[in-house]
Amino acid sequence: MDHRLFAPTPPMGWNSWDCYGAAVREEEIRGNAAYMAEHLLAFGWDTIVVDIQWSEPGAVSSHYRPFVPLVMDEYSRLMPAENRFPSAANGQGFKPLADYVHSLGLKFGIHIMRGIPRQAVHQNTALLGTSQRARDIASTNSICPWNTDMYGIDASKEGAAAYYNSLFELYASWGVDFVKVDDIAASRLYDAHLPEIALIQQAIQNCGRPMVLSLSPGPAPLEHAGFFTNHANMWRMTDDFWDHWHLLLDMFDRCEKWQGKSGNGCWPDCDMLPLGHIGIRSVDGGGADRWTRFTKDEQVTMMTLWSIFRSPLFFGGELRDNDEWTLNLITNRELIHMHQTSSNARLLRRSGHEIIWTADGEDGSRYVAFFNVGEQTSESTIDLGHYQWSYQKAYNVWSGESLDISDELVSGQVAAHGAALYKLT
Repeated sequence: MDHRLFAPTPPMGWNSWDCYGAAVREEEIRGNAAYMAEHLLAFGWDTIVVDIQWSEPGAVSSHYRPFVPLVMDEYSRLMPAENRFPSAANGQGFKPLADYVHSLGLKFGIHIMRGIPRQAVHQNTALLGTSQRARDIASTNSICPWNTDMYGIDASKEGAAAYYNSLFELYASWGVDFVKVDDIAASRLYDAHLPEIALIQQAIQNCGRPMVLSLSPGPAPLEHAGFFTNHANMWRMTDDFWDHWHLLLDMFDRCEKWQGKSGNGCWPDCDMLPLGHIGIRSVDGGGADRWTRFTKDEQVTMMTLWSIFRSPLFFGGELRDNDEWTLNLITNRELIHMHQTSSNARLLRRSGHEIIWTADGEDGSRYVAFFNVGEQTSESTIDLGHYQWSYQKAYNVWSGESLDISDELVSGQVAAHGAALYKLT
């Protein structure tokens, strides 16, 4: 199975991290899934992801508790904590929860850390499909700098592939459609962990179930772009993204660096959208329980940049608390159409506070995004003839207005930190 067929367009979904940190519970997953099915599925949002620490019974926030016991089966594989995920009782794992998500017409995803649980190595527990044991495959000097759960795997050791195969056989039996693997695309201690990425990609192939593979955290090294393209569907261009303007401004540089590397089932990832009600139990990003700190103009900028660049879109807030503004922001049909169908996104012009991106639409149409990263309202103009463009109509994707054009396209007044997006036909 060609892994690029697993994500022919950039994935769209919800992830529990921005609102619940490491401590999400089953009823919250089910509630957000039900909301997505009712309000968002018709617009293309279709994946529900349980983020980190689902095997830890005592997780309370986004702060990791060091060296705590995790729920694990006899073959060194982490299992959902039943106090947080009651349907996982009797060894059922995430299958009942995945079955519920699937019953809504949605896809089910999980987060894992690369490697093998340290507790498995210390206890030297068995591995499925091999006579080797946990200590035989662990690379105990390969650790995550911010989480104490795992040791890395020495991919050259006998039993290493069998261990990863056993993990993904388990996930396939649960019905997992999406796997976010962390501490693997970039590291504060090491380069990208390419041998483990290759083992994981092979394990997905071996398990027989299509699974989108998402690599975290970032910034993923640009020099490995070809490797990522051959082994994964998504990889993070950034470390964790939060609701700070300086991080959003920085994303323009990252998108410029990675332009031309998106498409054909492979999607450089700007990270989750910290929109709506976030920080409920997640205390990262310098905030607590809050509504997103992004202004409405900044939210439009973020949605416009992520969509024209064709980053995966994963909403981070508690969906059930969405107000009308937030729901409208993420259900703009023309914006999503651009995100799902456009091509050849590229920076057209950048000067001072003005940034302009363009992408090719279907049937000869074109998208043009004007961004104002300055502190004052401003206006931009494009001379269509300069680019040998010939269009008669411009549709304002955010306002819904259409206008006639001939030789130039004017952005209109764009607010500070704001954006305007046009479809030219």
